[in-house]
Amino acid sequence: MGETLVTVVGNVATRPELKMTATGAAVTRFRLAATERRYDRAGERWTDGHTNFYTVWAWRSLGENVAASVGVGEPLVVQGRLRVREREDRGQSYVSADIDAVTVGHDLSRGTSAFRRVVKSRQSSAERGADPATEPEAAEAKRSEPQQSGAEQAHLERAETSKGGAQPREASQTDAAQLELAPF
Repeated sequence: MGETLVTVVGNVATRPELKMTATGAAVTRFRLAATERRYDRAGERWTDGHTNFYTVWAWRSLGENVAASVGVGEPLVVQGRLRVREREDRGQSYVSADIDAVTVGHDLSRGTSAFRRVVKSRQSSAERGADPATEPEAAEAKRSEPQQSGAEQAHLERAETSKGGAQPREASQTDAAQLELAPF
């Protein structure tokens, strides 16, 4: 608590890699390139300045959603905790800037995006086909299910079919399950 958050706007430089930790937590890692832009008054044009590269770490559901939604070259806005790490390897010292992401989103000043809410499914006894007479929670689950009118259902179907533009990528559960558990 009380940690300073940074916000970095840049482009995805490497393919996001989704892995599962030994404890079953999802983690996605990718590199983000942030290039400063400067106006050159003499040349009367914008030029690129220095590029900083950050390793972005997204954990749990954020990591799963990033892996399913983000591709190389896409403009992003990343907010998280900056971690500057120093290490030494074969007499050479290295410094890396990592961001433990709190939130990640597409930079909509440079394009459009289509949001899809992820619904986590947890199979209840009602979904397993449990008998409401013998399992009270199955009866309660059936009573508490939201009911949609025919008009509401038709509206949702029309909205889903009328969406245009680029379709977001969806991560395959089998792809995620086949990932190695080796460290990055």
